Amino acid sequence: MKRLITLAFAASMLAGPMLAGHAGAQTTLRIGLAEDPDVMDPTTARTFVGRIVFSSICDKLLDIDKDQKLIPQLATEWAWSDDQKQLTMKLRPNVKFHDGEPMDAAAVKYSLERHLNFPGSRRKGEISQITAITVVDPLTVRIDLSVPFAPLLAQFTDRAGMIMSPKAAQAMGDKFGSAPVCAGPYKWVERVQQDRIVVERFADYWDKANIHFDRIVYQPVIDATVRLANLQSGQLDLVERVAATDVEAVKKNNRLRLVQATELGYLGLSFNIANGDRAKTPLGQDPRVRRAIELAIDRDILNQVAFEGLFKAGNQWVSPESPWYVKSMPAPKRDVTRAKQLLKEAGVPNLSFTANLPSGSENAQVAQIIQAMLQEAGIDMKLRTVEFATSLQMAAKGDFEAYFIGWSGRVDPDGNIWTFNSCEAAQNDGRYCNPEMDRWLKEARSTNDRERRMAAYEQAMKIHQADMPRVYLYHRTWFYGLSTKLQGFQAPPDGLVRVQGLKAG
Repeated sequence: MKRLITLAFAASMLAGPMLAGHAGAQTTLRIGLAEDPDVMDPTTARTFVGRIVFSSICDKLLDIDKDQKLIPQLATEWAWSDDQKQLTMKLRPNVKFHDGEPMDAAAVKYSLERHLNFPGSRRKGEISQITAITVVDPLTVRIDLSVPFAPLLAQFTDRAGMIMSPKAAQAMGDKFGSAPVCAGPYKWVERVQQDRIVVERFADYWDKANIHFDRIVYQPVIDATVRLANLQSGQLDLVERVAATDVEAVKKNNRLRLVQATELGYLGLSFNIANGDRAKTPLGQDPRVRRAIELAIDRDILNQVAFEGLFKAGNQWVSPESPWYVKSMPAPKRDVTRAKQLLKEAGVPNLSFTANLPSGSENAQVAQIIQAMLQEAGIDMKLRTVEFATSLQMAAKGDFEAYFIGWSGRVDPDGNIWTFNSCEAAQNDGRYCNPEMDRWLKEARSTNDRERRMAAYEQAMKIHQADMPRVYLYHRTWFYGLSTKLQGFQAPPDGLVRVQGLKAG
């Protein structure tokens, strides 16, 4: 703890006073992150904390408000053709990238084509229905689709909608993520892995009147207790993901304020079904084994013990509060006897496997509680704790049997489902593939008819329950702790920290 606080203090001395500071001096906002982001390239990035940092440097075509409604950002208006296969967007005028280049229709065309074609793109699956992008005029772009695609506008509220400077992206190639150049309120300064990311105010930002800090320093502090200690000591101004067990401590501190929102995503236990040799186990090959694991877990007890009952237990890709939750398939009650029967039927009454676990005290507690529950069903779950970004790389390579992984969620349910469960999805690390599942997911994303979409998701959920490529566990409440001197902070359900309007009070 002492080392992290010392590092924060040292960085603060380098970057100037926090919040208001001295008259005429630079003001710096310090944000504590629960993890260190992966690569900062909108095309290839995949971490939640990366999205938090992107919020300050890369504006998107659209954004969402606190009520999950789509609102303009770089695009000011949009319209669909009658057959829902053509989208025309009007762009905000007089917007510049950090390198001085104009943000226009040509840049939108370049960025979307990069998302579609760049090697290793994690955005391709999110917008693969795009067949053509046409520059109508400098501030108008037309997007043609192969089929109607209901989630497209929602995809543009995230990294798929981030527009990059073509000049910088072409020059930097696969190194773009080391110093991204976008059209957001802050421009890139530096990154020290595992220590800090620094950005500074972009003087030509189109909405500069709403930007009040000169600099932002993002600091990964994995341990929630240490993160809170840095906030309490004044070395951080805002921390994301305050541990549920620390919520009361923040509430009782008159120099701090707690803000919260229910997330759109989930945390679950994913299984390696077909990604290399580590999938060739009873766990990877037999859904009865994976079903036994689900039945050995009591989600409500997990929520009570680990999170003071402040999270939402759930068994689906959206929370029970979501209008997209399939009510006919609620979470099953814990049934250890049935779990043992399933393991016996599968020929592995004494199942043993290893689960990868991203480092962090909260993750460790969750895993240990589940570990104890599984032991009562005769299941030996060993834990392999690794640094978060490394755990993602291991998952992509198939170096796992099971993997505790969270997803921050998307405003359209397709964003919680497709990229993890369809056969060709970029983040389907376990290589789960069921053509019938794909058929229903495609049906759901091909129409704006809500009843048709819901019916398709219900069918997909039945298949998921039978195949069990992932056990969904719970849905987090985003808890933010912040100095009472920090004004203008709002917590939208996507969990991101938007810097517009933030200022020292």
